[in-house]
Amino acid sequence: MSSVELQQEQLSQSDPSPSPNSCSSFELVDMDAGNLYEPVSPHWFYCKIIDSKETWIPFNSEDSQQLEEAYGSGKDCNGSIVPTDGGRYDVHLGERLRHAVYWDELASEVRRCTWFYKGDKDNKYVPYSESFSQVLEETYMLAVTLDEWKKKLESPNREIIILHNPKLMVHYQPVVGSDEWGSTPTEQGRPRTVKRGVENISVDIHCGEPLQIDHLVFVVHGIGPACDLRFRSLVQCVNDFRSVSLNLLQTHFKKSQENQQIGRVEFLPVNWHRPLHSTGVDVDLQRITLPSINRLRHFTNDTILDVFFYNSPTYCQTIVDTVVSEMNRIYTLFLQRNPDFKGSVSVAGHSLGSLILFDILTNQKDSLGDIDSEKDSLNIVMDQGDTLTLEEDLKKLQLSEFFSIFEKEKVDKEALALCTDRDLQEMGIPLGPRKKILNYFKTRENSMGINRPVLQSTLGVNIPKESEFCSSSDNTRNDEYLDVGIGQVSVNYPQLLYKPEIFFAFGSPIGMFLTVRGLKRIDPNYRFPTCKGFFNIYHPFDPVAYRIEPMVVPGVEFEPMLIPHHKGRKRMHLELRDGLTRIISMDLKNNVIGSLRMAWNSFARAHYPALQASETAKETAAKPESSSEKPSDVKEETSVEVKEVPPISVGMLNGGQRIDYVLQEKPIESFNEYLFALQSHLCYWESEDTVLLVLKEIYQTQGIFLDQPL
Repeated sequence: MSSVELQQEQLSQSDPSPSPNSCSSFELVDMDAGNLYEPVSPHWFYCKIIDSKETWIPFNSEDSQQLEEAYGSGKDCNGSIVPTDGGRYDVHLGERLRHAVYWDELASEVRRCTWFYKGDKDNKYVPYSESFSQVLEETYMLAVTLDEWKKKLESPNREIIILHNPKLMVHYQPVVGSDEWGSTPTEQGRPRTVKRGVENISVDIHCGEPLQIDHLVFVVHGIGPACDLRFRSLVQCVNDFRSVSLNLLQTHFKKSQENQQIGRVEFLPVNWHRPLHSTGVDVDLQRITLPSINRLRHFTNDTILDVFFYNSPTYCQTIVDTVVSEMNRIYTLFLQRNPDFKGSVSVAGHSLGSLILFDILTNQKDSLGDIDSEKDSLNIVMDQGDTLTLEEDLKKLQLSEFFSIFEKEKVDKEALALCTDRDLQEMGIPLGPRKKILNYFKTRENSMGINRPVLQSTLGVNIPKESEFCSSSDNTRNDEYLDVGIGQVSVNYPQLLYKPEIFFAFGSPIGMFLTVRGLKRIDPNYRFPTCKGFFNIYHPFDPVAYRIEPMVVPGVEFEPMLIPHHKGRKRMHLELRDGLTRIISMDLKNNVIGSLRMAWNSFARAHYPALQASETAKETAAKPESSSEKPSDVKEETSVEVKEVPPISVGMLNGGQRIDYVLQEKPIESFNEYLFALQSHLCYWESEDTVLLVLKEIYQTQGIFLDQPL
């Protein structure tokens, strides 16, 4: 007799029914043990490898229902493809595989699940295979119908499943290396609970996502393949960002959802790290990398060196081409899969990804070709290919009389693009024509996407020297602004297939890179050629983040906009801190004003004895005829109380709105800024405050606002 047969015989003889003391380990479920059999309700799961372990995750209820309908339609499942997860994945029903649509990802196994057993360590339930689940279901049906229990089955993996009764079903693992005498199930370790139907296991099954997509956002990552402290990929982090947005839509845009005014915002990742490191550069770096501290050097080559790659002409071109081609490819594929999409597109970048997007957006061409000059009110239609001569350009600007001057100085179009306002002034060209000429060549350069390896100004001229930045000359003051697109290496920037609505930068070093490139300030009238909005969002302890607004308004010191808490208030520790600050400032102000008032009264009425400040205040309030200075004092004090900060103009980079937005740190983060510095740079993916600001700004462009303003 084989060991398996002997084991089964011993199982049948031993009848290992649990004692009352051991029933708690089986997690009994209250069920009515009737003789009426009801078929089990299946639910579809897919398998993901998380931390080198297989984890079975349920599809949301709508996707599972669609998969079940396709399975039960009677058609051939081999060619059946069912879109799931909001259209981001396709399930090939015949192959039982789940494939990503917009990015590269290993296919996941898909299973129609009805029976489960508890796992070994994490207490999560694992589904049986579809074939063995069918055997279990048939055995269960016979047991219920005939009321005959204590059924024993052996799985293909030699696992023993015993159906004692409807309340108790257990699973025994096989003993590795058991002797020839075999062993009883009770000797094979702690039994595991068996459950029938997904409703009897502890698992969260979410509702489906809204079918309507109102807006599409492309998310570009920063350095390295990992995007948070758990070393998760960009896809996983964007999934968190999307999940937070769906929850906030239900809580903060509930009325609009109930009125079917909105659906959801789709966030799709754009990965450029893998194509960059697939060029063979890793092999080249490995040959010159020192063997010591191997892990640290590998981490440096895989992450930090991405910054240097972006400053290299060769690899910068690779990065820019990859980002734009991926965004265009995903956008085209998205439109094919969502033909009814009528919304707009925005872009978001984290860390170095925001700088990449900034440079790309700076070098986009306005497809309309109409350039509105606010200074000169000129409508100049740019010719494709830039085939006009200098004489024709001047004729278009109605400045033909100055062509002879340029001809005399042997200045052609290329030389004119290098001239400064001071050069034109020395040629004898008046101020008005100078402005028109310089503005024309500035807009022509932006529309044609010209990038030179040397630093150039917005007006196509050489950078002034340091002394010129401090010059107070009226003739050169307005021309000292530098183009925000200067300083990067000379590459050809490809064009996007769409005009982004808003650009969101998370933890962005844009300001630092522009300063290092030699940019002193940004022209307040500058804006992206094709993008209307720009929000620089950062955590106050983020070591990589820098501000933008001080580069637009360098002479004014002001705080960034504080992002409201998603629950509509300041965090508790910030409220306490601000409250203490107000109390201290009020006490100091009252003491100063009281002292000044007492001194003035003593001087004005020297024959009265000196009084306390409070008594003097009461006396002067009771005797208005003797205190002609009181109204002015009251007015001054009132003005201090209700004084409002005047609106700050930060230019047109964000359409006239503020640009810098700072998150509120958590109370625990306030104890040690340095301890949470790295975490602060990676906090944006799960930050409700960040996501809510993004949703608020996106839906405001559609005339939809929060249920309750924060």
